[in-house]
Amino acid sequence: MDITHLSSFTAFILSSLGLAFHRTHLVSALLCLEGMMLAMYLALATQPIQNQSASLALTPIFMLTFSACEASTGLAILVASTRTHGSDHLHNLNALQC
Repeated sequence: MDITHLSSFTAFILSSLGLAFHRTHLVSALLCLEGMMLAMYLALATQPIQNQSASLALTPIFMLTFSACEASTGLAILVASTRTHGSDHLHNLNALQC
């Protein structure tokens, strides 16, 4: 395993641990998800370079597009929950309450 795979794997693991342990605010959860997506982007972007194959060259662009859509949806949810509940604390967002 070379240094690029190790760094992207470490970034993914740290982001997932941050998502698992620091769930107080919706902003921190969204930032951890964005870190996971960027780590996956780095892994997918370096794979065709190391394998000298052009067949997977468009995969990181598609993933980056979906990541931007995910970020915009998350920010829309953040704005909507802040307007309705007054804060972005995740314990206020109970799915069982109307």
